[in-house]
Amino acid sequence: MDAKRAQGIGFAAVMGAAAGAALAGHRGSRGVIKGALLGAGVLAAVDATARAMQKPDEIPAVWARIAASGAIAAPVGWAAGKAGASALAVGVASGAVAGAMGVRPQKVALGPVVGLAVGAAMRGRPPAQVAAASVVAFRTLSQLIFRQPQVTLVADKAPAERLPFVVPLEARTRYVGTGYVRALAEATGGVYQEAAPDIGIVADLDALAGPEFDPTGVDPLVREFYEHTTRFKLDIVPHWRTWVRPGYLLYRSLVAGPLGQANVPMNQREAQQGIHSRIDTITNPGSTAISTRGWIRSYASTGEPIYVGIYTTYRHNNRGYVSVGFPLPQANFTATLTPQQRTDGGLRLTSRGTDGQTGHYLSYIDADSRDLSTLAVHGFAETLDVYVDDGELHADHAFALFGLPFLTLEYRIARAPA
Repeated sequence: MDAKRAQGIGFAAVMGAAAGAALAGHRGSRGVIKGALLGAGVLAAVDATARAMQKPDEIPAVWARIAASGAIAAPVGWAAGKAGASALAVGVASGAVAGAMGVRPQKVALGPVVGLAVGAAMRGRPPAQVAAASVVAFRTLSQLIFRQPQVTLVADKAPAERLPFVVPLEARTRYVGTGYVRALAEATGGVYQEAAPDIGIVADLDALAGPEFDPTGVDPLVREFYEHTTRFKLDIVPHWRTWVRPGYLLYRSLVAGPLGQANVPMNQREAQQGIHSRIDTITNPGSTAISTRGWIRSYASTGEPIYVGIYTTYRHNNRGYVSVGFPLPQANFTATLTPQQRTDGGLRLTSRGTDGQTGHYLSYIDADSRDLSTLAVHGFAETLDVYVDDGELHADHAFALFGLPFLTLEYRIARAPA
């Protein structure tokens, strides 16, 4: 047995011991000891079996993950009971948390309903048991209802060249921020230029040619925007769906703000602060070819980052793609988009596709080997349309989660002052 597998089984045993002790907490000290021993043995066996059945580039079996989530819930439910929470309250809260962690809006709504039903059925039972039962019931039911997996393991510790659809660049600090490209250049020994003049997020639109996209049919103004992005200034008009606003406010306060990444305006009042846009570049020493293009958008009034995105293009099976990598601490969230022709001379980039390239990917980047451990994130989709209407350049960036639209960013684009 290798060290990694043994460590995983050991951790499962500890988790099972905590769960067993919590579930048997009402039986006195002897019951707690017996429960801990039984829980450790059961969850260690579950983990060992799941690991033995696990194939390369595959996440553990769903039944093992459900057992682990129930084990995590039990001690939390025990603590809630000690604080005075009723079985019904513990059930609803456990189901709500499990549903929220499912991300899918339908799961978020289903979680507290399942928790309420389990809590009502188990009135008088110890809160630890109610919490574990609520989480296991919810996850089992959602697995039966929602067949499409939310994530799949694409690769485990794979070299970057094997995953051309991933941008293998991470943040080396907890805060990404507008100085990311400068920090990257310092770490890699590249030549950094801030706010490079007359440059685009794409070097040449012809690199995106493919079966669904002919660059010669693109309006010259759309081509200019992509190849000379810095010639234009942008304003954002955000259109949020009401149902997602509470979740986004929580995400923004707890994640986006402290992270310095993906901090989209909540409303038009915030957007009216103005958007500062620049492209920072890195070139290799002794070369004039640009190796890295970082499009950085920030609030003009505060300098706080909105997006820090690394833009790349590549070709696969005679088709061009755009990959946008958003650096995270020791990780990267990449959106790989395929180009499509618009009948009005515009260009559509979309993450919807079944070609094995297009989609969204979350990667952990090993600091020493630079290998990638990558998950495909299903259900998240985006489409960017850039087009000319009545002689003016427009862009609409639409996002959806499991088929439910939740945000459209309307970009108002004009030429920047000379």
